[in-house]
Amino acid sequence: MNQIEITFKDKSTRSYKQGTTVQEIIQDYNPKLLPRVFAAKCNHQKVDLTTSLQEDTYLEFLTCQDDDGLNIFWHSSSHIMAQAVKQIYPDAQLGIGPAISRGFYYDFRLSEAITPESLPRIEEMMHQIVDANQPFHREIMDKQAAIRLFRERNEPFKLELIQDLDQDSISVYSNGDFIDLCRGPHLPGTGMIGHFKLLSVAGAYWRGDERNAVMQRIYGISYPDEKSLKKFLNAREEAQKRDHRKLGRELDLFSFHTEGPGFPLWHPAGSIIFNEVTQYIRHLLDASGYVEIRTPIILNEQLWHQSGHWDNYKENMYFTTIDEQTYAVKPMNCPGGLLYYNSNPHSYRDLPLRVSELGMVHRHEKSGVLHGLFRVRQFTQDDAHVYCTESQMLDEIVRLIELIEEVYTTFGFTNYQIELSTRPAKSIGTPAMWKRAEEALAAALDSKGIPYQINEGEGAFYGPKIDYHIQDSLDRLWQCGTIQLDFSMPERFQLEYVGDDGSKHRPVMIHRAIFGSVERFIGILIEHYGGAFPLWLAPVQCSVIPISEKHLEYAKAITNLLKEQGIRCMVDDRNEKVGYKIREAETRKIPYMAVVGDKEVEEKTVSLRKRRKGDQSTITPEKMVLKLKEEIERRTSH
Repeated sequence: MNQIEITFKDKSTRSYKQGTTVQEIIQDYNPKLLPRVFAAKCNHQKVDLTTSLQEDTYLEFLTCQDDDGLNIFWHSSSHIMAQAVKQIYPDAQLGIGPAISRGFYYDFRLSEAITPESLPRIEEMMHQIVDANQPFHREIMDKQAAIRLFRERNEPFKLELIQDLDQDSISVYSNGDFIDLCRGPHLPGTGMIGHFKLLSVAGAYWRGDERNAVMQRIYGISYPDEKSLKKFLNAREEAQKRDHRKLGRELDLFSFHTEGPGFPLWHPAGSIIFNEVTQYIRHLLDASGYVEIRTPIILNEQLWHQSGHWDNYKENMYFTTIDEQTYAVKPMNCPGGLLYYNSNPHSYRDLPLRVSELGMVHRHEKSGVLHGLFRVRQFTQDDAHVYCTESQMLDEIVRLIELIEEVYTTFGFTNYQIELSTRPAKSIGTPAMWKRAEEALAAALDSKGIPYQINEGEGAFYGPKIDYHIQDSLDRLWQCGTIQLDFSMPERFQLEYVGDDGSKHRPVMIHRAIFGSVERFIGILIEHYGGAFPLWLAPVQCSVIPISEKHLEYAKAITNLLKEQGIRCMVDDRNEKVGYKIREAETRKIPYMAVVGDKEVEEKTVSLRKRRKGDQSTITPEKMVLKLKEEIERRTSH
């Protein structure tokens, strides 16, 4: 039998007989790894440990320390959960059961409703399956055999998936008496699932289409060790306390109504936060050489054909008819920005031209995916479009990277991950355009020494992009900022500038958003801060609290002084005890409280308290104003 050479992640190499399994190689390489290794990558392709190797291979071991390994762990857990459901509810029909960003789910159709009270029973059955340590077994069969198998098992949703596969060989996995259509890979056996918890039950449309069957979806989480599971559950509990929808109601920031599902209604306190966020970015962009425009919300159909949105984004757009012509409500600001560029001639002296727009856009989202401020139908994009020459392109991308870093640091997001997303299957523009654009984005990141991951096939339909995933105070990642390089739109809209040679040239167009959606970004901020906004963002920055009615006049004078200096404040003149007023101010998450009583009236001072920290100092009103204004101007994030 021939020998093959295996190269490991540490660059070492060893020779093995052709046909040696990954598990046998681990046993030889380092047997102590076996309890922790769930699967492997062979030449960057994920495989089971039972896979036999036939050629020279670069081999990586996957554990729960790797995202790929953890996803395999969770996907195997979803199979165990589905097996448990099938044993309890034999008539349940299987949908899909993927790993997701935090855990897994499985969709089922069955006549009996699964409720939260049903979950402990399913968990108990899962424990029995885990204790049995059933091996996961992979089998490859032809398409017709797979169809017969799942028809016999009365699995219509699996049959639909098989019919849609454009391949003759079908992969199925079994453990015990459970069989599922699946690409894999999976764990060696069910016994490796050490600790798990079923979290919730929800409804879902089959394949995300509201015209299809309604499924029952069970969510779960699992880890090899109890400590990791407890850490996740504690973080989840904290996240539920910080849910922006819950805090939005408690702090009276915004609401949603049946008259406009997916269309947020901002209340006065929420409007203050919205305005502070947008005023901040406007100030920063003005200092960075941007001009601001406002483009129409409704534009003629022909424009959307020209931009490519009609062919690539039509299902997400809203339409109306004006003078017997079709118009679209804009889902993006870009085409309007292109019209602005073409409204005047340009020379190389005008470039780079940096144009920003806080533009309201509308996108059709199915009702089942609407989720507070995170998934809406109307939102404000902090868009910008930079028009430049190819020689200016790298410098402009670097400037954008630096700008995004400054903004995120201001809000307290100091950790983030970056992805470079490349050409998707559905796109416009030539391969040469895409190659130049992808290389330019990579060069900008490399010049700053910024680590990033390649996200194959996830670019915008008009160009590749850099995506920022910011990490919040609960260590969750949120995709927000983006830098998109576009050679295609300038071609489509015939953008031109006169170069220093007197000839006409095509500018490069860079799309940029930092918040992405202002509404969604505020939702993230609410959860990141737990509703306790830093002073500069807080709707009420200071509550002036008189101890009794006789101190009210002095308290009102303090309030007027603060308002004159642009500090948002209120006087709590209710006939309540001072302790009650302080607790209520803490509950409302007001950053500062100025308490005034006999001593303060006599000495012309205030007793200043800071949220969560209690009494800070007794100072004059003038010094309090200076202190608060300095903190506001610094825009500290805590």
